[in-house]
Parts: sequence; C-alpha cells; structure tokens
Amino acid sequence: MELPPAKDYYPHIAYDSVIFGFSENMLKILVMEYKQTGLFALPGGFVKKGENLDDAVKRGLLDRTGLENIYLEQFHTFGSAYRSDPAAMRRILEAHGYSPDDNYWMLARFFSVAYYALINYSEVTLRAGPLSDSIDWYEVDNLPPLMQDHRDIVAMALRVLRDNLDRKLIGGNLLPELFTMKELQRVYESILGMELRRTTFQRKMLSLNILERHNKRYDGQAHKAPYLYSWIK
Repeated sequence: MELPPAKDYYPHIAYDSVIFGFSENMLKILVMEYKQTGLFALPGGFVKKGENLDDAVKRGLLDRTGLENIYLEQFHTFGSAYRSDPAAMRRILEAHGYSPDDNYWMLARFFSVAYYALINYSEVTLRAGPLSDSIDWYEVDNLPPLMQDHRDIVAMALRVLRDNLDRKLIGGNLLPELFTMKELQRVYESILGMELRRTTFQRKMLSLNILERHNKRYDGQAHKAPYLYSWIK
C-alpha cells in the first residue's frame, strides 16, 4: 500500500482535538482506538501544504463527527521531547499494511497544537479515521490509557474549559438550543466535577444576563413544568 507522501504535509506539525460532548448527565470526549495495536488516541491529524491550521482542524472534526460550524478553541502547543514515539506510529502503520522506512516523515517528532471543541452529542455521526478502526465516546473520568501525552492534553483542556466557564459555554453547543435550568446545572457539575446548590446556581446564572427565558416545558404536571432557556446571542 502507498504511504501518504511527505511533500503533501508540513513536517513536524500536528494537531490534536479534545472533543467534548454531554450525554446521560456526564461529560464525555471522543477517543479513537487502533484495535490492532491496543493504542488509544485523541482525534488528530496533520496540516496539508497551503492549508490554514484552523481549517485542518475543522476538516478533521468534520471527518470524525460530520459537523461543521462548531465551537473550537486553540489552547496550547505540546512539544515535550517524549512526544516522539516512532515505535507506536510504526505499529499503527504496519497494522494497516504499510511498511515505512526509518526516515518516513510520520515517524518523526511532532509538535502538536491542541484544540478543544464543544459539540451537541445527539447530532454527531461518528466516523473512524483512515488509520483507526473505531471512534467512540468515553467519560472524562473513565478514559482508556491514551498514547503519548494525550492524557495531559485532556487535563489541560478541562482546566481551560473550567476557566471562564460561562463565556465558553455560551459559544459552545453541549446543550440543545432550548434547555432547562436543571440541564444546564448538570453540565456545569460534570465539567467542574462537583455538586452545586440549586438555588445558588440559578441565582448566579440569572444574574449574569446571558440567558433568555422561554415558555415552560410541559411533559407532565403543569405546576412542576420547568422554564426553558436559551443563550442570549
């Protein structure tokens, strides 16, 4: 089989994406599995010659999730010397029928520009990559062993998300367009990793003037129907 040629890509530059989704009251991220190797990794890729970095990341997200126009934020560049793991990349390539020589460009050390994305779990169509056999959602507190420094990337993405959480969620899409205060609180709790007092949380959110209130959601007893909210745009 023919290997992707080095002339088509910028050398030593890669990207990795922490793709957050929210389901069953839990924060989850997408992880690829290289089943023939036992390796797990964040969705990522390389930048084509003449391609903007952001466009490369959007291309990768579209390929893995089927979604466009989602919230993306670049948060760090990872360049530790131990990021170089040619043996693992060789295993991945050989498991898919490739036979790279020792100087093949994908076996070199890469600096990875990390992004995180906030997406609507229910709208995703998962697609495995050309070198991966599967991609699936994992709870952030129950991740498989990730290759290289990908667990460090996840940890930093969570720290960045927790900072200025109100502003970041407004731009994101973890919830549907209309949601209840209880659903919003569960998202905050899953990201912060702690329970919040309902009355205090509601008072805080309403004081920020970032929510627009709509009609109640009637799905049972009328007097218990919660109000629906959306982000003020």
